[in-house]
Amino acid sequence: QVQLVESGGGLAQAGGSLRLSCAASGSIFSIVAMGWYRQDPGKQRELVARIIRGGGTNYADSVKGRFTISGDNAKNTVYLQMNSLEPEDTAVYYCNIVGGLNRVYWGQGTQVTVST
Repeated sequence: QVQLVESGGGLAQAGGSLRLSCAASGSIFSIVAMGWYRQDPGKQRELVARIIRGGGTNYADSVKGRFTISGDNAKNTVYLQMNSLEPEDTAVYYCNIVGGLNRVYWGQGTQVTVST
């Protein structure tokens, strides 16, 4: 059974940086997309950034120019470099990988807290 393990969350000051990592414990057939979502309590989970097969990327407008997503399909690993962090970036961040046959995998979430 595939599990996604996230790391790199924590506390940062506004203007600082954090790097999130997500690694799959097993192999995932034919990865279609890898991405990061975030969720505040009482709010819906939202897409932060996604990288699709072929290298195309999508970013939420609120993080464009500050966050960079990258991935390594061979290692089933995806990263999120977060720079110029803002208090509004505080949330639980979830890793997401979509594999062949539309199988969707989620990480357990990692807390990111940005202080003023």
